[in-house]
Amino acid sequence: MLLSDFDYFLPDDLIARHPTAQRGLSRLLDLRGEQSLDTQFSAFLDMCDPGDLLVMNDTRVVKARLLGRKESGGKVEVMLERPQPDGSWLAMLRASHTPVVGSLLYFGNKDEVCLEMRGRVGDLFLLKLKSGAQSMEAVMREHGQLPLPPYMERPPEQDDEDRYQTVYAQDPGAVAAPTAGLHFSEEFLEALKNKGVEIQFVTLHVGAGTFQPVRVENVAAHRMHPERYFIPKLTMQAVQKAKVENRRITAVGTTSLRALEAAAAEAQNAEWMAEKGDTRLFITPGYGFKVVDRLLTNFHLPKSTLLMLVQAFGGVERLKQAYEHAVQERYRFFSYGDAMVIDRMALE
Repeated sequence: MLLSDFDYFLPDDLIARHPTAQRGLSRLLDLRGEQSLDTQFSAFLDMCDPGDLLVMNDTRVVKARLLGRKESGGKVEVMLERPQPDGSWLAMLRASHTPVVGSLLYFGNKDEVCLEMRGRVGDLFLLKLKSGAQSMEAVMREHGQLPLPPYMERPPEQDDEDRYQTVYAQDPGAVAAPTAGLHFSEEFLEALKNKGVEIQFVTLHVGAGTFQPVRVENVAAHRMHPERYFIPKLTMQAVQKAKVENRRITAVGTTSLRALEAAAAEAQNAEWMAEKGDTRLFITPGYGFKVVDRLLTNFHLPKSTLLMLVQAFGGVERLKQAYEHAVQERYRFFSYGDAMVIDRMALE
């Protein structure tokens, strides 16, 4: 598979750079059959049956983007990824010249926060807090920005504080929202429960690598950044019971799907799902899905690993035609955009 196989043309004005006026006012492309059917997100309620299991990602986006300067005076942008056992943090870093090991980075209006560059781990950098706060979490709360995706081409606004989080976000740690969940309001979730739909949660902290493009033409050579996931015991039991009873399991978003499939793939000792871990699971066409029957997802960037995942789930040609249809019908794309629902096909 070549990276160019996963490209498509997208007019710039179809990129959703702001959310809809209210949650749930998006359109929905129905791919449960062979044909692409245009509807509204509200119709998803009718697509769910009593006994269906919906699995959602309850990660919470943190203010992981820091804007500051190097001790040489040049600008630097840091995207904090995750803490390390020694108290340092892995982070993405953007600057005109990469800081050397031991150099200092300053943040805040009066340079009151100082981070030291400790080294590199692959594409990421190790940063250690030197002064200005008791913890990096405090630095993020005081000086960080919500890390909106680069394609939005704007700084975060007050509305994003609410709308770039799901209404069920609980566990802080993500640098990007699980965007399929952004469509759900509290009222819609209650309507699903009243219909007899079971809702359970996993946690997968979307990492900074989600913003990194695939840089190799040979897709098999791409290596995913690790992401942390956790499957609560209640969710594990619900998934296992749904499988035994042949009830449909729907992943709300690619992150929920990756958490479930990673847990199943990495299971050991006769337990078919692992409880927690780090995953580099890279799903491309030909992957054998073990858990998820249906996927609710937004539209993904050209040449992205998430586009590869949805083509693996729903069929390459089927998804290519669906994306062409979505462009022709002027759906809104990416994080604040419209959604599609896909039933898994038996692929040869």
